[in-house]
Amino acid sequence: MTQIVPVILCGGSGTRLWPRSYASKPKPFLPLLGEQTIFEATLARCAPFEAPVIVTGGAHLTHVEAQLGGGAASILVEPMARNTAAAVALAALRLPEDAVMLVCPSDHHIGDPAALAKAARTAAVFASEGWLVSFGIEATAPETGYGYLKRGEALGEAGFRTLQFVEKPDAERARAFLADGGYAWNGGIFAFRVATFLRELEAHCPGVFGPVRDAVAGGRRDGARFHPDAEAFCKAESISVDCAVMERTAHAAMVPVSMSWSDIGSWESLHAVRDKDALGNSVRGSAELVDCRNVLVESDGPRVSVIGLEGVVVVVDGDEVLVTTMAGAQKVGKLDGAANQ
Repeated sequence: MTQIVPVILCGGSGTRLWPRSYASKPKPFLPLLGEQTIFEATLARCAPFEAPVIVTGGAHLTHVEAQLGGGAASILVEPMARNTAAAVALAALRLPEDAVMLVCPSDHHIGDPAALAKAARTAAVFASEGWLVSFGIEATAPETGYGYLKRGEALGEAGFRTLQFVEKPDAERARAFLADGGYAWNGGIFAFRVATFLRELEAHCPGVFGPVRDAVAGGRRDGARFHPDAEAFCKAESISVDCAVMERTAHAAMVPVSMSWSDIGSWESLHAVRDKDALGNSVRGSAELVDCRNVLVESDGPRVSVIGLEGVVVVVDGDEVLVTTMAGAQKVGKLDGAANQ
């Protein structure tokens, strides 16, 4: 049986869901859907596998440990954020070389965890054969906020070569991808054997491999925590794992999966996965809506009244109030309040 080890990446500032989410307490640690936080839901769907490895920064360490609830896990504490390639390398260098890493963001929603678990076991088979596997999430709309994977030749009945990684397209290209049927969303979920990943990282991105290897060699344990050497780690190139390895390797594969996935990257995408009434309205807190459609209201106290609006977001959090159209929600992270809180 292949050892599948979830590697949960807990980074980022979460500013696109301001004012509820901000740098010191970003969206993974908030109960945005149901009673569980997004991080707790991530842990729950990783439960069928080995105890997870969690990569986080010092600013989020308290939240991670509080929400683990005493569950078994290893926590790797980054001295500074150096993007996902360094985070994944840090985990890889702390794991057995034959283990298969299931790399998962901590801040995504997956409505069908069983589908993820099934796809992960399929991906682990390919990973054991030397493939670096992306999860090709079924594209159900011409989304411009996601990267895409172009499907290549079939690898048996359950996987494909990854022919191309495509950056976020404009609306016209996104519609063409959907019509083509050979493209899937790239959700940033991966599976690869530790030894394979490290070999490819060293070959294609030594600017990450060398410094992180040195950081691990000079690191120290503190119970379940591991602290890499800060001076060495900070020398690592800041680059995503997609750009560092997945787009450069000759061994990229994809496993298709349909699992009701969302990156919850904006108030608009959160509205899409929340429960709504017959008119598409979603309300949390005290609010009254009259003649409204597709409106999201979230208030932690003051009563909110909305009349005759469509496609609008209203969020009240303490002294902060956000009002935006759904389309404008993509720009929330650019607000001074979001950047500086």
